[in-house]
Amino acid sequence: MEIRHLELLRELRDRGTLSAVAEATYRTPSALSQQLRTAERELGVRLVEPASRGLRLTWAGQLLADGADDVLASVARLQATLEQRVGEPQGVVRIGTLPSAGAALLPGVMAALVGTLIHVELEDFDLAESDFASRTADADLVIAHSLSADVPRGAERLISRVVAREPIDVAVPAGHRLVGHATVSPADVGEEPWIAVPRGYPFATVHEAIESATGVALRRLAEVRDNRLVEALVARGLGVALLPRFSTPESADYRLIPLSGVHAVRSIVVIARPDRVERQAVRAVLDLLVAEGDRLSR
Repeated sequence: MEIRHLELLRELRDRGTLSAVAEATYRTPSALSQQLRTAERELGVRLVEPASRGLRLTWAGQLLADGADDVLASVARLQATLEQRVGEPQGVVRIGTLPSAGAALLPGVMAALVGTLIHVELEDFDLAESDFASRTADADLVIAHSLSADVPRGAERLISRVVAREPIDVAVPAGHRLVGHATVSPADVGEEPWIAVPRGYPFATVHEAIESATGVALRRLAEVRDNRLVEALVARGLGVALLPRFSTPESADYRLIPLSGVHAVRSIVVIARPDRVERQAVRAVLDLLVAEGDRLSR
């Protein structure tokens, strides 16, 4: 049983299609098909079968793909032990991040890495909660978030670490009737025009909680993903919105007010494949993210 075959089956499980695996691994679909046939011949069992999207794993293929997580983590752990004997953490660590969480955490982490042998490559993306897990196929660490759990939906098989719990506040324009309030309740904001987020995004659960508490559907002026755009729309007096406390800059054009009466705190979570976090450099960066999250949460 070769490790490269286990790696291929895991990639097919996580990416869904052979063409997606080929693109990610810089190989051709025909080369991957040949490798699958070789693995089936060596193991004496069918690993894939035809499906509407091309190929899908058989029960045996799924068994080996799931088992690959533990095998590859053990190999990575052995490699990490060797690296520790050789010297300090080094190499490239790829981080994928939600922009707002990255803005709060990464400047401090990147500053701490100056002068070390660790180089960070960054990619930012704003996704529905259930889509963050798929990004661990290409990144060593993914900074995600959830308002409903400490493990984002879809990330149950992955390593997860809560690095911060961030309040989600209501942003109101300067001069709004609620400016000066210590907190606001669902009743206070239920009938305001809202700059909302698309359904399926974590902040949407707070919108739904406000609607449930008031019994009235929110008046959604727009559904926007980018927090900088949300800030600009609120600043012009077009409505109220939800914004994260740690990463929203202070402004004379709007105010953040804590929301009471509903759950409005998100867990900022780092998720990763088990084998990735065994690397000494990846662990060092994860430790820095945890430390920075602790600092923000004080």
